[in-house]
Amino acid sequence: QVQLVESGGGSVQPGGSLRLSCAASGLSFSSYSMGWFRQTPGKEREAVTAISVSGARTYYPDSVKGRFTISRDNAKNTVYLQMNSLKPDDTAVYYCAAARMRFGITTSQDRYDYWGQGTQVTVSS
Repeated sequence: QVQLVESGGGSVQPGGSLRLSCAASGLSFSSYSMGWFRQTPGKEREAVTAISVSGARTYYPDSVKGRFTISRDNAKNTVYLQMNSLKPDDTAVYYCAAARMRFGITTSQDRYDYWGQGTQVTVSS
């Protein structure tokens, strides 16, 4: 059974940092591109970042570029999201997801095969 388990969410003041982790099990992690998405009530889920199997390719939208960093440790079957300079607009439930892709990355949610349960990130003073 495939599981993606996020951790590291919480509450932080504007300008603060959080590091999310997503531990994968039940799949061949090195065959999956990984992504982080977020969703707030009343809005569609949006892609935050994605990383290829090797880690050589990454994607960031302008809204998080320069503040967020995705990384992965294939030996530990874990993907990370380092979030710095957090803003209130970053408040959302963050989900990690796995897409079976040996090469490249995707931000298309339809391409992702497995999803975590999500972890809440709240940025507020």
